[in-house]
Amino acid sequence: MAEFTISEVARQVGVQPSAIRYYEQIGLLPPSRRVSGQRRYDSTMLYRLAVIQRARQLGFTLDEIRQLFFGVHSAARASERWQQLSRRKMAELDDLMDGIESVRRLLQKMMKNCRCETLEQCGKEIFRSGCI
Repeated sequence: MAEFTISEVARQVGVQPSAIRYYEQIGLLPPSRRVSGQRRYDSTMLYRLAVIQRARQLGFTLDEIRQLFFGVHSAARASERWQQLSRRKMAELDDLMDGIESVRRLLQKMMKNCRCETLEQCGKEIFRSGCI
């Protein structure tokens, strides 16, 4: 089986070597094998990093990625673990989109209705409307 240095792994996966060291430090990656003081990785590390990178691209936190690898259902199939985390992330995104839409409506209302000459007048109108 081929072995790679940390810089080779970093280049192939598209991360900084410091990220790989950090993932090892926090336990997302197993400690690397050392040869003459250099970290050495096999292809399974590339695949594990690919999963981490994809999860990061999808907005998963490091804690959520940890759950994917080591959570309560770590004995379940990978697809089941991805689906469980994805359902939670989708609900989170739905909440965020609802919040964004509320802010959007408020901004449109303010742009349409604001005729204030001063910020004090603006604050007074906001206070009166109860929109604090």
